Amino acid sequence: MAKWIKSSDFIAFAVERKVARITLNRPDKRNALHEPMMVELHAALLEADDLVDVNVIVLDGAGKDFCAGYDFSNVYSGGVDADKAAEAARYRSVGDTLDDDAWQLERTQALTAVLFDIHKPVIAKVHGNCLAGGTDLALMCDMVIASEDARIGFPATRANGTAPNNMWFYHVGPQWAKRLLLSGDCVWGRDAARIGLVMDAVPADRLDAAVDELANRLGFVDHELLTTQKRIVNIAMELAGARSLQRMAVEMNARSHTANGPRRAQFASDLTQHGLKVALRNRDEPFGDGMVTLHAAAGRSAGESV
Repeated sequence: MAKWIKSSDFIAFAVERKVARITLNRPDKRNALHEPMMVELHAALLEADDLVDVNVIVLDGAGKDFCAGYDFSNVYSGGVDADKAAEAARYRSVGDTLDDDAWQLERTQALTAVLFDIHKPVIAKVHGNCLAGGTDLALMCDMVIASEDARIGFPATRANGTAPNNMWFYHVGPQWAKRLLLSGDCVWGRDAARIGLVMDAVPADRLDAAVDELANRLGFVDHELLTTQKRIVNIAMELAGARSLQRMAVEMNARSHTANGPRRAQFASDLTQHGLKVALRNRDEPFGDGMVTLHAAAGRSAGESV
């Protein structure tokens, strides 16, 4: 079939050869997530799931990064004009109460957790930075293929909260989930593949070809059968608590926002006095390059046992 293309303000959408390609299209902001983008992404995923000429979905990011996280400039944008403030006062506000915070986080989670819920398989194609909110997207996908030099992690756990979509345990088990979330350190794509955080990692110049090969291969299978296999595995994950954990992750994230430890207090102070760039620098500086080194896996070639 001919290529079919559709786009919105922040999402590009193309369908060809049974594959829908949905692209986060905010490269000037490193595809940082804000509500308009997430609403458009949610709609695009549901449309791809509905289209009869789509069997598989690929999610990627335009520009240098898959997704560098949540848009902090949106979250920490400061005051609004009087009219907007008066209207906003009629609704729940993040941080007013723990329940208000959890309620808002649940609304955000509903926009991205649809990756797990839609029937058709989704492949995340990860390059550049895949941080914080980027991992909330990628780890909800059915399979993740990354470039070897992709940078994957959730540095915000150092001072700002925890992952509201928390699929880390289901990919890497308890020890690695704790190692990455407790420190906020990142892993390179090649190491993420070694610990199971992503399915595979390839050199950056082969990423497109590797994802295309898998997507086209799945495209040969009727979507009813693909749906069957996806939902069987997802039900197994639900029986292992994946759905309940997402609800708990949101509530724990809201709870973490009430903490007033020295690291969180310093971040807030830096943000108020010096701005976001300085706050992020001071948050991350003690961690050096913030990258995990896999000593046990060093020097091992593909196919060797660990």
